[in-house]
Amino acid sequence: MSEVTVKQFAETVGTPVDRLLSQLNEAGVDIQDADAVLSDEDKATLLAYLRRAHGRGGEEAEAEAEPRKITLRRKSTSQIKLSSGAGGRGARGPAPTRTVNVEVRRKRTYVKRSVVEAEREREEEAKRLEQEAAEAAKREAEEAAEREREAARRAEEEAAEAARKAEEDARKAEQEAAAPAEPEPEVAAEPVAAEKPAKPRKKAEPPPVADPATLEAEAEAEASKRKKAKDKEKTEAEERERRRSKPKRGRGGREELRVAPGKGGRRKRRDQTAASGAGQALQQGFEKPTAPVVREVQIPESISVGDLAQRMSVKAAVLIKEMMKQGMMATINEIIDQDTAVLLVEELGHKPKIVSENALEEEVAAELESPEGEQVGRAPVVTIMGHVDHGKTSLLDHIRRAKVAAGEAGGITQHIGAYHVETERGVVTFLDTPGHQAFTAMRARGAKITDVVVLVVAADDGVMPQTEEAIKHAKAAGVPLVVAVNKIDKPEADPDKVKQELTAYEVIPEEWGGDYQFVHVSAKTGEGIEELLEAILLQSELLELKAVADCAATGVVVESSLDKGRGPVATVLVQNGQLKKGDFILSGVEYGRVRAMLNETGKQVDSAGPSIPVVVLGLSGTPNAGDDVMVVKDERRARELAELRKERLRDKRLAQQKAAKLEDIFGEAQSDEQVVVNIMLKADVQGSAEALSQSLTELSNEHAKINVISAGVGGINESDINLALASSAIVIGFNVRADAAARKLIQEAEVDVHYHSIIYEALDQLKNAISGMLEPEIREEIIGLARVQDVFKSSKLGAIAGCLVEEGVVKRANPIRVLRDDVVIYQGELESLRRFKDDVNEVRSGTECGIGVKNYNDVKVGDQIECYERVEVARTL
Repeated sequence: MSEVTVKQFAETVGTPVDRLLSQLNEAGVDIQDADAVLSDEDKATLLAYLRRAHGRGGEEAEAEAEPRKITLRRKSTSQIKLSSGAGGRGARGPAPTRTVNVEVRRKRTYVKRSVVEAEREREEEAKRLEQEAAEAAKREAEEAAEREREAARRAEEEAAEAARKAEEDARKAEQEAAAPAEPEPEVAAEPVAAEKPAKPRKKAEPPPVADPATLEAEAEAEASKRKKAKDKEKTEAEERERRRSKPKRGRGGREELRVAPGKGGRRKRRDQTAASGAGQALQQGFEKPTAPVVREVQIPESISVGDLAQRMSVKAAVLIKEMMKQGMMATINEIIDQDTAVLLVEELGHKPKIVSENALEEEVAAELESPEGEQVGRAPVVTIMGHVDHGKTSLLDHIRRAKVAAGEAGGITQHIGAYHVETERGVVTFLDTPGHQAFTAMRARGAKITDVVVLVVAADDGVMPQTEEAIKHAKAAGVPLVVAVNKIDKPEADPDKVKQELTAYEVIPEEWGGDYQFVHVSAKTGEGIEELLEAILLQSELLELKAVADCAATGVVVESSLDKGRGPVATVLVQNGQLKKGDFILSGVEYGRVRAMLNETGKQVDSAGPSIPVVVLGLSGTPNAGDDVMVVKDERRARELAELRKERLRDKRLAQQKAAKLEDIFGEAQSDEQVVVNIMLKADVQGSAEALSQSLTELSNEHAKINVISAGVGGINESDINLALASSAIVIGFNVRADAAARKLIQEAEVDVHYHSIIYEALDQLKNAISGMLEPEIREEIIGLARVQDVFKSSKLGAIAGCLVEEGVVKRANPIRVLRDDVVIYQGELESLRRFKDDVNEVRSGTECGIGVKNYNDVKVGDQIECYERVEVARTL
């Protein structure tokens, strides 16, 4: 280590030489000259003195200069009134009082917490130093005792070794003395022979020679001693380093490191041993990865730059830099598409995984449409429809009393909108809907749950307007129809009249050669009820209705309401599987757990199979009639799907059933397809309705077909809008308007409605719409003909034909054909058209001109140049 003088050390630490000399003297180092050399021991002594005298320095020195405690004094003065008592009991008047001033003095002393902590630390440091000194003294005493024992053991070993050597020397001397004398050789006469007698005396008194074993033992002892000394020095050095690097509490509870000798300020480390020990103490356990980490990054249809960077575990700046390399400028919050995200992920060395936002919805829809499992037969679902006062409710009540609640006192009091009855030939499920309006509304939402429609017609009243609407709804839905001729017990009943009237709507009975079953019933007497059920079951056998019984339950909501005592209540018709109590279900945007299930009699049930209606309690809200119901695995998945559906404006299934608009139908059509346009017509009188319906139908041709699904008389009501919504039809009102309920539904469902008062306006509008859909016809019209009279050569334009315009007009911007012997030999365009030296746009008949044909120089005298134009001709019906 290089020598450092007092002057150099003062310059290094940044202090005056005189002050450093005075500090050295105060620390007990006797140095008076600035050029004297400082040793490491002198520096350590000076540092220890400065620590004891001035503390840690820096902030604590400033803190010690501040007041260590503060005493607050507070003085308050108050007055109290005391009676003097001089008057006594016999004195008259009030007793005299006197006022006494009371002064209260308070004093409170606040001691600085850092001072207390510093004193506590100094006490702990002093105790620790005393303990270390005691331990050091104890160790020194033990080492001294060990040295004394070692010295005594070594002395004993040396004495024993000396005695052993003396015995060996004596034994050797005796052996040599007892040995016979050897004969002298002939060379004994030489002068050297005179020294031979002295040899035995030398052997008898040999010089002391060290034994190898003794030397080895001494070497081992010396090495052990040196090793112990080194171990002791190493232990003391480690203990000193541990004390120096021990964190101390500073102001505010912060930890600070004690600076070891040779490490203060910005000076380099001089103690290499302490540096290596500190490096080992501060060594971290983190190891750098030997290979890059490749992650699988899920990428939705759109993602922000920040989210993509987070999924790849990289900084957003790195991703933005990569985008700039690819020629894209983006911010951290900018949304990028899926393809761009895939490219960036691959460039950064990760694996992209494309995730669709509709994956969960598509998975649920697939499970709903095609459940897995063995299909078994199921009961038919029947809807009762007909005109008001034709006996629908009475017929349903009679079936319930006879088949559902037989023997119960008071009959049915719980009405849930659906119920099932058991017959000898099987089970039949009835839907008690509020007529064909709800039936069509459910079908408009995609809920095709009805298998058979029972049309109730009164025998004494015949076919009425709502009967006609029910027939149209059933045919539009493609559902089989069974006609129940009710009230046959009345004297004025005429079933044949009903059959005759229904033939006008193409509902012909089987006995007359048709395909519809007619059953005569009486809801009052019960006549024909069994035959009606048998006819329904016969029709269902022809349909071969199947369902999967062993799978996750799926169904449809028939109706729902909000009960004050039970909360949201929904009537669910199970279509597949077994719906059990405790299942997690999802219906539209509502979800929940089945807390209870009730049948049509109000009794609780634990499960329900296909074609069985039950009331379900436990949903988060009231779903819409016609919403699908399905059982999901857990509540988390049901909640995710419900939230996903809520975020969308319309469900995917409902979007497929959206109302059709006239311009949408024609805009989506292609030229090689026949467009089918459904029309729902309402007029003020029957004659106008028939005339307009016939005229609209006659507009059909090979490109478009007009289908009038309904032509009625009267105002447009809610039922008409539901029919148009379910059939994707356009509503035309002729001298009629929609009522309030229909207008509200038109606005909500965005149904296309057109009002007309002149029949030709309706025909012209539809005709123009269809004509606008058809592609126009392209025709070519010849507008001019010129004959070549002479051919000139031009250095710039090549061959120039000198022509005479014989017919029409030749225009520069129109295409041309070159004819030779009335055969087209070239088709192109004009490069130049001149009259004398002037460029002109057109040349009329009887005028000479110069024509340059572009990219064609083989023009000859006698050729004809034909000028034509293409014209688009709109096609009409």
